Amino acid sequence: MSKHKPTAHYEGKGEFFDTHAHLYDRRYAEDGRSPEDILLAAKAAGVNKILVPADSVVTSNVAAGFSDSFDGKFGVDVYYSVGVHPHEAKDYDSEAEEYLKDILGSSRPSRLRAIGEIGLDYYYDFSPRDCQREVFARQLDIAYEADIPLILHERDAAQDTLNILKAQYKKGALRNNPGVCHCCGMSVEVASELIKMGFYIGFDGPLTFKNNVKGVKLAQSVPQDRIVIETDSPYLTPEPNRGRRNEPEFVPYVALRLAEILEMSVEEVAKITFDNGIRLYEL
Repeated sequence: MSKHKPTAHYEGKGEFFDTHAHLYDRRYAEDGRSPEDILLAAKAAGVNKILVPADSVVTSNVAAGFSDSFDGKFGVDVYYSVGVHPHEAKDYDSEAEEYLKDILGSSRPSRLRAIGEIGLDYYYDFSPRDCQREVFARQLDIAYEADIPLILHERDAAQDTLNILKAQYKKGALRNNPGVCHCCGMSVEVASELIKMGFYIGFDGPLTFKNNVKGVKLAQSVPQDRIVIETDSPYLTPEPNRGRRNEPEFVPYVALRLAEILEMSVEEVAKITFDNGIRLYEL
């Protein structure tokens, strides 16, 4: 990543919840950034809670281990999720399904707060689309049976995603708090359908990018009690640090942009999104 400009550090007020950050990613170690470095920087920026999501059985275990090792250390609460991303749907089998059902059972760890990320990705198509749809539906059933929120991944697959979720909703197999559409790039119209079903909408770095008219319109349309913020670290670094590796310490810049769009103070946005994150993950 770019090293040509100094990193901007948020020095304002507010308590923040990064609702989606892949902190076990190997690129941090390659950069020489330890978990201690990342969490101390996050704490200094006012980030007190982070959820670390998974994308496979392997990373589900890694996310659990990260939470076990670092929750509460350096003043940051670290939660996690388990699940199989659409990229990995082709490898989903009975063993993966039993793993998810077992870990999400009645004795699940207290820091395990969601299943995900799960969904559909037609941009990369790393797994066949019919396979993605089947695995998504199966994990939706697991989420409902386990009574746990889901973290939705959707890219270039809005209509199929909506159709599958509506089918679950109509058969009474979505919770009152079904989960969050993370890094939401949907249209206002499609996102509104998710909100009607009870979903939260996650905003991250791209909202800060110049000329992101679609993101601004979406942010303006979402009820304040449905908005959460995230980094999706190590990806999608917000301005003014775009071009550098993303970390939770940069999530306040998403809040700053939301404050501009919604004509609120950053402290108000921090409070709203922090409280929404707690409700989303039922903490």
